[in-house]
Amino acid sequence: MASASSSSATSISANINPIPMLNGTNFKDWKRNLLIVMGCMDLDHVLRDEQPAPLTEESTRDEKTNFERWDHSNRISLMIIKHNIPEAFWGTDSEGITKAKNFLEQIEERFAKNDKVEMIHFLVL
Repeated sequence: MASASSSSATSISANINPIPMLNGTNFKDWKRNLLIVMGCMDLDHVLRDEQPAPLTEESTRDEKTNFERWDHSNRISLMIIKHNIPEAFWGTDSEGITKAKNFLEQIEERFAKNDKVEMIHFLVL
């Protein structure tokens, strides 16, 4: 009988397999698949919602639950995003990025330039 952690790892692997490896020419497909998978895994709120306020001694149970949910979602999302991007695309600026939303925005900035070049090339032909 499989342990809960191995079945969980299998489930995560099955969920992220449809995300293609980002290769420089497939950003739109990569991002679309990434967002679908993150939505299905209930991780996409980290891309939509700001990080909750840091916890204090006075934090309520709901605030603690919300913060822990957001933090867990952020860590898993970063792992999924980085798993599907070659390290060469990370850039030195990304080393200090700790939020999935910011990391995705940085990657998007890099590839938005490529999309503009492709569109100009397409229009010229």
